[in-house]
Amino acid sequence: MSTRQPSSFKPVGATIVGTGSALPRTALTNQDLMKVMDTSDEWIVQRTGVRTRLKIDQAAGESTFSLGARALQNAMDSAVIRADELDMIVCATMTPEMLCPASACRIADAVGAKNAGAFDLNAACSGFVYGLNVANDFIKGSGGYKTIGVVGADCLTTLMDYSNAGRSTAVIFGDGAGAAIVRATDDASKGVLAQFIKCDGGGWKDIFVPECPQDFPESVPKDPSKYCKVQMNGAGVFKFAVGTFPELIAQTLERAGLQASDIDMFVCHQSNARILAAARERFGLSEAKLYVNIDRYGNTVGASVPLCLDELVRSGRLQLGGGQKVMFVAFGGGLTWGSSLWQL
Repeated sequence: MSTRQPSSFKPVGATIVGTGSALPRTALTNQDLMKVMDTSDEWIVQRTGVRTRLKIDQAAGESTFSLGARALQNAMDSAVIRADELDMIVCATMTPEMLCPASACRIADAVGAKNAGAFDLNAACSGFVYGLNVANDFIKGSGGYKTIGVVGADCLTTLMDYSNAGRSTAVIFGDGAGAAIVRATDDASKGVLAQFIKCDGGGWKDIFVPECPQDFPESVPKDPSKYCKVQMNGAGVFKFAVGTFPELIAQTLERAGLQASDIDMFVCHQSNARILAAARERFGLSEAKLYVNIDRYGNTVGASVPLCLDELVRSGRLQLGGGQKVMFVAFGGGLTWGSSLWQL
């Protein structure tokens, strides 16, 4: 069977034309956590790099959906596009309000995107990077998609145990949302130069959220008090991340035929300051080339990468459409990991 594209198909590129973010109003500092659990600011900062994180106020209506809608609207305003121009909305999240409908559908309704397809994508902390690859491939394919909103939104504080039993996990995570508008361009050189989407399903037991007895690994006691709370093997996840992170960067560079010095900015999932520092040292990167904001927001899961991206764009360190090479990298529960190397 022929694999040639129809004669009417013209190669197109994909470009990021706008970014946005949304954050809760309430800060949760290390000092706040010290009041409810046996920990210290020094212990948290030394092991994670986190000094404060933000927490949604559910009574005030803050949620994954509301933050995601605000972030997408801000990205649309940045891109100067109308809601009816969106062909698709992808929401990367592991904390939807409910199983049905998808948060993406509610976000579409909130911003007035009547012509858009919408779906949620759950790859935990890797979700937004997965979503960028999905958007790029839908646009560069022959399906006619021209404008796609990619949202990363998570509210992990709703899944935390703020007691001594959960302190090793609760100190890490915060809430937030970020978004990007990806659009077709006549410049076929724009878009993803190389990408990876990977998982090790056997590692699921290192990060999981049980809801019933069957959700626990066989070796773990089935404790109802842990239902709907993130259970994490911190040592196992750290080992996974330290090994996977630099390898993923190296593989992506090799696939693109580039060196680390060719990349203008590395936008990486903010999981742990020590992991980010190790990757920077491995590739001889300056601090200016690998952005860090985990100290202010903690690990915001699917929102982590787009929050970094939006801050970089708003500060002028990245110029959308300016031709810079940017590598997005993330890893998380699943276990999942992914990269997306863009020519902006």
